Amino acid sequence: MAVLGILLVSAPLLAHHGAAALDTGKEVTLKGTVTEWIWSNPHCFLQFDAKDQTGTVRNWAVETQNPTTMTSRGWSRMSFKAGDEVTVTLEPVKNGQPIGRLLTVVLPGGQKLVAATATSAP
Repeated sequence: MAVLGILLVSAPLLAHHGAAALDTGKEVTLKGTVTEWIWSNPHCFLQFDAKDQTGTVRNWAVETQNPTTMTSRGWSRMSFKAGDEVTVTLEPVKNGQPIGRLLTVVLPGGQKLVAATATSAP
């Protein structure tokens, strides 16, 4: 149910191919724990828990490309599982919610998966 709620909230914020809601001048890198990897069309989502500056754990939902594009970049349905420790770089939304556009993920073994490059500032 939480996934559905996050997807419903994030969908309008990250309108299809739009970057208006993103703080494109800011990249955030967080260490966290995967809670869910959603491999589906039209976009895949990674959800993970990470501590904010106050030490409060927040559940992040970050959007990336479709499965076909992600497969061509070396990603798969099995790239993550709940409990995996990861380092995520993302472009956050402007309103401060724990939502954003996924850029890269570094796996525990050091492998770096690239989802996208940073959005150019308008």
